[in-house]
Amino acid sequence: MYGSRWGALRESLLQEGAPLPYNHGLVKPYLLNRASVLASLSLRLPAEGSILDACAAPGGKSLVIASLMGPHATLLANELSGERRRRLAKVLDEHLSGDIRERVTVSGFDAAAAGGKKGEYSRFAAILLDAPCSSERHVIASEKALGEWTPARPRFLAKRQWALLSAAFLLLQSGGSLVYATCAISPEENDAVASRLMEKYRDAVIPDPPEFSEGEATRYGRIILPDVCGGMGPMYVARFRKGC
Repeated sequence: MYGSRWGALRESLLQEGAPLPYNHGLVKPYLLNRASVLASLSLRLPAEGSILDACAAPGGKSLVIASLMGPHATLLANELSGERRRRLAKVLDEHLSGDIRERVTVSGFDAAAAGGKKGEYSRFAAILLDAPCSSERHVIASEKALGEWTPARPRFLAKRQWALLSAAFLLLQSGGSLVYATCAISPEENDAVASRLMEKYRDAVIPDPPEFSEGEATRYGRIILPDVCGGMGPMYVARFRKGC
């Protein structure tokens, strides 16, 4: 897929990422890859209303959003896994001041199945979907994970990512901002998933490319790869707005 570039990219993926302390508006700093910060900053936050971090654990992106949201906005940090949800709540408790923490709720519903439901999960002014993905940086660094990898895995994950992205779009208010992000390097899990959103909801979805300059442009967003971004990433970010 990456041709002659793969050697350098693989080598950079084998190196540990260089997390930086994010401390804006936090009680204490949280170590976070700068690419993750850029993905979080890409979400257009409303002056008021509810924000959803659909797959929030381990919590770094939720911290960025919570630290920047206005006093009339609330954040729902959602994580399906019970164990990861407990760790998420601990991260939020330890890093957010009391007044901000009061406006952040932790939940555990299946975000892929929530798009057709009515009630408290039916409408959000902004949604960040950092979807579960192949995480090739982890795979190639682990003999066990690499030994278990098959070509079917990204195809399976792409189906899950599409279910999550489609549901997130249905949960979004008209005019709302939606960011789709992964730490995968395969277009199958990135632009290909975004392309399905454009095809299915073509009359309502409006591309809104992220504004940061790091990384490389793709059809629907940007991808930050560590071989050319000083160890940042990998991180794919696409942003959309929901029309009427």
